[in-house]
Amino acid sequence: LRITTLASGWRDKDSVLLHACFQLLGDFLAQELDESQPDADSSHRAAHAELRELHQWWMAKRGAEVPNEADYAVENAKLKRLIDLRWAMWT
Repeated sequence: LRITTLASGWRDKDSVLLHACFQLLGDFLAQELDESQPDADSSHRAAHAELRELHQWWMAKRGAEVPNEADYAVENAKLKRLIDLRWAMWT
């Protein structure tokens, strides 16, 4: 897995975990999600919309190197939501 949002060098594993999960989300959206899937039910469509929202949040915030306590809490909430939606990341 190539994580495009991390520079080379050593990183704390909590940061690597966050970046890796959102890299997988970005890869899924770019390479696997087909918006024209006629068999997608409403729950999948809603989950895919939320996955796109999570990705937009990630792309907007990814410049922050070391989060403060409030940012860390938001990152955790977004990461947990991504994990809750992983059921919808198959094609």
